[in-house]
Amino acid sequence: MKIEGKPYRTIWLAPDGWSVEIIDQTKLPHALAIVRLATVEAAAQAILTMQVRGAPLIGATAAYGMALAIREDASDDAIERASAFLAAQRPTAINLRWALDEMRRAVLPLPVNARAEAAYARAAAICDEDVETCRLIGVHGRKLIDEIAARKNGAPVNVLTHCNAGWLACVDWGTATSPVYQAHDAGVPLHVWVDETRPRNQGASLTAFELGSHGIAHTIVVDNAGGHLMQHGDVDIVIVGTDRVAANGDVANKIGTYLKALAAKDNAVPFYVALPHSTIDWTVQDGAEIPIEERHGDEVLKMPGRLPDGSVVTVEIAAPGSPAGNPAFDVTPARLVSGFITERGVCAASREGLLSLYPERGVK
Repeated sequence: MKIEGKPYRTIWLAPDGWSVEIIDQTKLPHALAIVRLATVEAAAQAILTMQVRGAPLIGATAAYGMALAIREDASDDAIERASAFLAAQRPTAINLRWALDEMRRAVLPLPVNARAEAAYARAAAICDEDVETCRLIGVHGRKLIDEIAARKNGAPVNVLTHCNAGWLACVDWGTATSPVYQAHDAGVPLHVWVDETRPRNQGASLTAFELGSHGIAHTIVVDNAGGHLMQHGDVDIVIVGTDRVAANGDVANKIGTYLKALAAKDNAVPFYVALPHSTIDWTVQDGAEIPIEERHGDEVLKMPGRLPDGSVVTVEIAAPGSPAGNPAFDVTPARLVSGFITERGVCAASREGLLSLYPERGVK
């Protein structure tokens, strides 16, 4: 996608041919900062501190983190240590472990002296595959938007989303936003309600930044406004992303997603989850088994912002001395999900629905 007319991905190989560059998402929307990652420790830190975030991008960054580690030491023991180290950074997003498994499968069967080149090749392929996967998610999801647009006779389709499941959360295109971008580019009138997404404000900071850069009409709303908007008929469809989907169709996504799904169900608003195949965890039978990351309470108690002079500061926003809990994700039961939008098509949010698109996963 583009920022001020210049095309970007979220992660790419640096000009030196071996280190990696990323957009530092902790600086957005106030500054566009590019950070160079030269070690596996730097890649892990970028994942942990959310310089990169979003399940697909976490996976891509972990893949390049493995390549950086293997460049330094391609032994079996070193590869296993690097994989375990990277896996420990974020517990909920399954793409992280998926990408690490892909990297290990690609390099461990090879002679030690061939592993670094293979690692970089597989990491690059994971990124390219993610771009095409997200493009296809948009192709299938756009049909849902087109159907609503046809019923509205030229009035804008109002989409509500939560957190950032855009191109900044992937390598390009995004998951939940890919149908929006493709419908907009095809001339479909659109408006997006952007949940601010406390406590890190990924909606207000990142999704709004993306949509504004692409020229898509949008409005930032507080997280608790979604139900009100649905009650008044101002939401035609909810599309969100996910960090992990259990085999039965339960969905782990940014905290607050469950409440949006409840409101959508109560108001007969379709609620769709957009995801790539790498986000499905076939080893987890239901959402109760998904580990939920608990992040530092400072994310709730403090907030960064830009002053009139342009400087960016972090300020305290809560009562001094009060503790804060900060679960980063919640689980939306499959019964509240209208369907999944994947690179293979749209399916029901159930084990049977997923297997209809991924029949190979049902082979024992």
